[in-house]
Amino acid sequence: MKLLIIDGDLALSQVMISYLSDGNYICEYANNYQRALSKIEMYQYDCILLDLVLPDGDGNRLLEAIKANNKMAGIIVISAKTAYEDKISALENGADDYVTKPFHLPELSARIFSVIRRMKYDNCNVIRQEELTIDLLGKTVQINNNPVSLTRKEFDLLLYFLGNKNKVISKHELAEQLSGDIAGLREDNNVIYAHIKNLKKKLHEAGAGNYLKTIYATGYKWEA
Repeated sequence: MKLLIIDGDLALSQVMISYLSDGNYICEYANNYQRALSKIEMYQYDCILLDLVLPDGDGNRLLEAIKANNKMAGIIVISAKTAYEDKISALENGADDYVTKPFHLPELSARIFSVIRRMKYDNCNVIRQEELTIDLLGKTVQINNNPVSLTRKEFDLLLYFLGNKNKVISKHELAEQLSGDIAGLREDNNVIYAHIKNLKKKLHEAGAGNYLKTIYATGYKWEA
């Protein structure tokens, strides 16, 4: 899962990135309005953490820009503003949750998980498709009630496909999902192909149906 943290407080952002990265999130960071706007326009995210007060702009304007670009990311406002009116305004403008500073990192992580689960997985902790069962909290996969051992990246890919069922996904988009905005430096098409090949092999050998399709010269699609 890929997150974008938009906050002018570098020290706090580094703490969040360190904690959330340990929780298997790919974290990207923008410290001001312009950089955040550029990232939002260029990349896809599962969840965006947004401070309302930025050095060069208003976080509420970014909230409007995200919605105007039809981005499907969940949005959690993280702000020192505790006024009732600020919370209501942010939620009415499209935020999915509102967390006031200071906050506890485990609570923030739980709220991120909750927003992504609600938006991508019908608010379920366990995803089922025919013989396939994925436990989001336990990060486990079973096929016909038998456990399947996946690497972290294979598991992340499987979740991404399930959260984008019946949608053709390009190799570059998959690379961004695995490595963030430095995907071009770390993940080439051969590496992505290797992850996909291994995932398909493990699912097939465990008895799963052929849900993951290769779309020639385009990418991949999980059919449901």
